[in-house]
Amino acid sequence: MYEHKRQPLASRQQFIGRIGRNLFLSLLILCFSLLIGTVGFRAYASEAYSWVDCFHNASMLLSGMGPVITDFESDAGKIFSSLYALYSGITLLTSVSVLLAPVVHRFFHKLHLDEAG
Repeated sequence: MYEHKRQPLASRQQFIGRIGRNLFLSLLILCFSLLIGTVGFRAYASEAYSWVDCFHNASMLLSGMGPVITDFESDAGKIFSSLYALYSGITLLTSVSVLLAPVVHRFFHKLHLDEAG
């Protein structure tokens, strides 16, 4: 997917294509994670919360802002909320890493070419 350090730098068009693919992959990861969170909070939180409330809670946790719904009636809800919070932190870092991978690779590849030349 990426050029080797001995190969020439990828063209601007290839670079933009890589950013587009990685942006799509990052959005796919985030949408899948939002789906897990929304369904999980709807199933384990309380029937008093709507789908929008559950989506809001999942979004806030996934963005790193923290939970909105905190009054869980069951232990299962508390366990799901805790595990989803841990998962959300890792997912946020992963999606940002996937998104920045082409930029970081190009930066270091260009540095290596300048060093060798």
